[in-house]
Amino acid sequence: MAAAPLGFGIIGTGMIAGFHAQAIAAAQGAKLIGVAGRSEKNVAAFTAKHPVAFATTDVAALLARSDIQVVCITTPSGAHLAPALAAIRAGKHVIIEKPLEVTTARVDEIIQAAAVAGVRLAPIFQARFGVGAQTVKAALDAGRFGRLVLASAYVKWHRPATYYTGWKGTLALDGGGAVINQAIHGLDLLQWFAGLPSEVFAWTARRVHTAIEAEDTACAALRFPSGALGTIEATTALWPGWSRRIELGGEHGSICLEDDHIARWDFAQAEPGDAAIRNAKLDNTLGSGASAPNAISFAGHLRQIQDLIDAVKENRPLAIDGHEGRKAVALVNAIYASAQTGAPVRL
Repeated sequence: MAAAPLGFGIIGTGMIAGFHAQAIAAAQGAKLIGVAGRSEKNVAAFTAKHPVAFATTDVAALLARSDIQVVCITTPSGAHLAPALAAIRAGKHVIIEKPLEVTTARVDEIIQAAAVAGVRLAPIFQARFGVGAQTVKAALDAGRFGRLVLASAYVKWHRPATYYTGWKGTLALDGGGAVINQAIHGLDLLQWFAGLPSEVFAWTARRVHTAIEAEDTACAALRFPSGALGTIEATTALWPGWSRRIELGGEHGSICLEDDHIARWDFAQAEPGDAAIRNAKLDNTLGSGASAPNAISFAGHLRQIQDLIDAVKENRPLAIDGHEGRKAVALVNAIYASAQTGAPVRL
């Protein structure tokens, strides 16, 4: 007989919670059991779109249910710690929307708690599950680039002023602005590809969204342990919003990844499959948040949630665990620290 599906609960009822709900509904071996939100109004709005057996404003009541084995944390970024720790201590596996938390100190608390409890901790970085991203990673692992020379990420997005209402752009709940909220997927891909930079020098600014606490624009120079150099550019202040771009240049080859589409694939030594990669049609399966946060699809979340389900059932490691999720937060924190002090920061 097939194993019983894993029961899922969601804590948080904002926009991103809907993507988690859709992914759970589409996953094999999963069932969404319940949701907890801050207010009855928010919970009612969520359950009108995603019916569940149990809906509450009491997180403890949700976590007390024995038919829930996995909990998705979809609260504002700076409010991940408390519900994550509560879920972990209740013995639940936890999936946390990016970032894990807004500081590495808080992230470390979550990682340590999960280790003590013996539960899985999965940070949402669905861009790693894209076919384009995995193709680039495989080429790097195969040594096709030779020595990396430059490794850079560009996240030049648009958000209207109306986006920055509520917790978005606040230091307490968003943890920052364009870097930690929008660019973090690009930062995660960059460090997954090239390694975590060893040194960062950064500037941040409010160019258009001047009423928010955090930055709407940032630029950073990077030095990697390999000796490669790079840059990060991030903004929510320009029009109309371009695809996230990762550029990797090496002595034997270079690529450009736009969202999950490989726009350039150039290597000195040709290999079978190169032409197919260069000629592949644009695949927008994962969508793009360049111009609107809800323009992504739930396909990436589905792939990552399915990975957790399979990892639990097969008793194998996750594709992305808490230690991997910590790296992007460490890079974000280094960028902010450098911008604040006007000095380079070593990671």
